[in-house]
Amino acid sequence: MVALQTAAAMGFTRIGLQSAEAAEPDSAESAPAIVVGSGYGGAVAALRLGQAGIRTLVLEMGRLWNTSGPDGKVFCSTSAPDQRAMWFRTRTEAPLATFLWLDVVNRDIGRYPGVLDRVHFDHMSVYVGRGVGGGSLVNGGMAPTPLPSYFSEQFPTVDAGEMYATYFPRARSMLGVNTVDPAWFESTEWYRFARTSRKAAANAGLKTAFVPNVYDFDYMRREAAGTATRSALAGEVIYGNNHGKRSLDKTYLAAALGTGNVTINTLEKVREIRRAADGTYLLTADRIDVSGTVVETKQYGCTYLFLGAGSLGTTELLLRARETGALPALDASVGTGWGTNGNVMLGRANHLWDTVGANESTIPVMGIDDWANTDNPVFAEIAPLPMGLEHWVSLYLAITKNPERASFSYDAAADSAKLGWTAAQSAVSVSMAKKLFDRINAANATIYRYDLFGTTAKAFADDFTYHPLGGCVLGRATDDYGRVKGYSKLYVTDGSLVPGSLGVNPFLTITALAERTMTRVLAEDTAS
Repeated sequence: MVALQTAAAMGFTRIGLQSAEAAEPDSAESAPAIVVGSGYGGAVAALRLGQAGIRTLVLEMGRLWNTSGPDGKVFCSTSAPDQRAMWFRTRTEAPLATFLWLDVVNRDIGRYPGVLDRVHFDHMSVYVGRGVGGGSLVNGGMAPTPLPSYFSEQFPTVDAGEMYATYFPRARSMLGVNTVDPAWFESTEWYRFARTSRKAAANAGLKTAFVPNVYDFDYMRREAAGTATRSALAGEVIYGNNHGKRSLDKTYLAAALGTGNVTINTLEKVREIRRAADGTYLLTADRIDVSGTVVETKQYGCTYLFLGAGSLGTTELLLRARETGALPALDASVGTGWGTNGNVMLGRANHLWDTVGANESTIPVMGIDDWANTDNPVFAEIAPLPMGLEHWVSLYLAITKNPERASFSYDAAADSAKLGWTAAQSAVSVSMAKKLFDRINAANATIYRYDLFGTTAKAFADDFTYHPLGGCVLGRATDDYGRVKGYSKLYVTDGSLVPGSLGVNPFLTITALAERTMTRVLAEDTAS
């Protein structure tokens, strides 16, 4: 079900959504409020502004994913990617690069504004979603709540009691968070891979935990029973799910459009922010076509500006504005405090009798939880590797408590932000993950897989992150509610507020923090 269908089903009659692929963008050049980006923070801002009766324009650089391709599907599968997979690439760039050192994972594709992007910096690359719904379109849907103690450590000026009593529950409800039925999990072939990893962890004296998700597990059970079209059980995830997943276009954004006060312009990338003499914000945005050609440069004006372009996008916009003198009063901490959430991926080779199964759901539901280990805190998602055959591989995405942080600098010649992350900083995460999985391998007499991350032997993939965090850290670049220091009516609502580490998948926390921000902003800043 796509966003427009969802909105109609909920009784919404005015959509007000423009797709540059199908129609000219909205002719209006200004709105009381503008939201940049339609990921988690941007979606929350758009909904709450719309509900408050404030006319709001959302500018999204990706496309609206609501039209079917030649195969009758909106999104392509992981195993058969095409131009819909990647943002203006001629070849896919999946995190798993090889199998048996063979280049059999990635495929040549046509250039197109596809749904997944991999942004490359020196020594680190970042996966981000492109489209209406941002990262919700391409992630695995895992929605855990961080430990209160670690949340308080990361956000010492935020009332944790209020977050856990009000804003986390609000975010979970709106996002449609649910948990796999434990009895079904134990019996289904689709999660044999997770049970095998759980057994290996238990042999090492480690505990596992179920992890909530926004994928509809009732729908997944119907997939398994053959009564619903398969998505998670058909290899769909990193290039989008055609069914089952409650991405933002089906939740927050559908509800925002339903207010009648929100318009979303697609394929428009904001590249400049400045302030007029009267205090309003002026934005310059390039509108592109599906070939990536800039077909129009547009100017927008607003009173209230909300930045939800993600850790990379928001940070670059503010860094450029400060360094070019467009917004010179921005705090010196803009561009600092960036981290990878300690991400590192690895695989283990199981014994022949410890099968993972030929059928694997693409949606993770369990993790190895050793975060309480003060000497080496790690939470490791038990990740799927659906190949349609028995391969005896257990795959993991480890989230480590890596204290390393990096800063962005502005490259005037390239007019872009450069990340100062180093290989030595990644090595900290590898060391922590290795300590945990050395224990698991020792207890099970198993070994690492060295054939999954490139044509050279490599056990740990430490050169990418799914969880980019920081750059405009809450309480440093902003006040304690995301108001950008130095300027009024300018707000950050996304993952750039999180100081580099959260210990769990971050989108639920980003959503809850955005809910907290919007409650305060609407109560204090927009009153007439």
